[in-house]
Amino acid sequence: MTYIENIFLCLALPMLLSLLFTSGSPRRFTLFVVLGMATCLLSAYVSSFFMGRHQCSAVTTAIEIAPVCEEILKLLPLLLYFLIFEPDSHKLTPAAIGIAVGFATFENVCYLTENGAGSFVFLLIRGMSAGALHLVCGILTGLALAYVFRRPWLTCTGTVGILGVCMVLHGIYNLLITADGFWQMVGYFFPSAIIVTLFAARLLHRGRHTVFH
Repeated sequence: MTYIENIFLCLALPMLLSLLFTSGSPRRFTLFVVLGMATCLLSAYVSSFFMGRHQCSAVTTAIEIAPVCEEILKLLPLLLYFLIFEPDSHKLTPAAIGIAVGFATFENVCYLTENGAGSFVFLLIRGMSAGALHLVCGILTGLALAYVFRRPWLTCTGTVGILGVCMVLHGIYNLLITADGFWQMVGYFFPSAIIVTLFAARLLHRGRHTVFH
C-alpha cells in the first residue's frame, strides 16, 4: 500500500518552508508547484471515489474518469488565483505551468514508490510522456486563460473550451498508452512532440516581434 499523504508531506514541507525566505516570482512559482501536488493528491481520491461508485475498471477510469477529474481540479487553483488576486494576464501561464509541474512530479514519485525504479528506459519514457502531458495541458491552459480573460465576453465560453481541449488531450493520451504496439509508442511521444511544436512557435513569434520592432 502506498501512503500518498506521507509522500505529499515529505515533498511539500521543504517547499513550503522555502517560502519563508523567498519572494516575488520564485516564491509564487514554488507555491503553485505545491498546489499542483495537492491537486494530484485530491484527484486520486476523487477518481477513486467515482471508480468505486460506478464500478469501473482501471482502464475505463484512466480513459473516462481521470482526465475529467484531473483537468477540472488543476484548473480550480488557477481560477481562484485570478478571481481573488486579479493578477496581470502574463502571470497566468507561469502559474499554470507550476501547477502542472507539481502535479506531474507528485504523480511520478507515487508511481516510483509503488512500482520501483528498476527500468531506466521506461521511466525516462514515462517522464517524457505523462510528465510532458501535464505540462502541455498547463501551457495551453495558461496561454488560453491569459487570452480570454482580457476579453470579458469570451471568459466563460473560452474557459470551458480550453478545459474541454485539455480533457480530450488527456483522454486520448490515456487511451493510446493502454493500447499495444505502434499506438502505444505514439501515445508515449505525442506530448513531447506538442511541447516541441509550442516551443518552436514561441521562438518564431519572438523572432517576428524582434524584426518588426
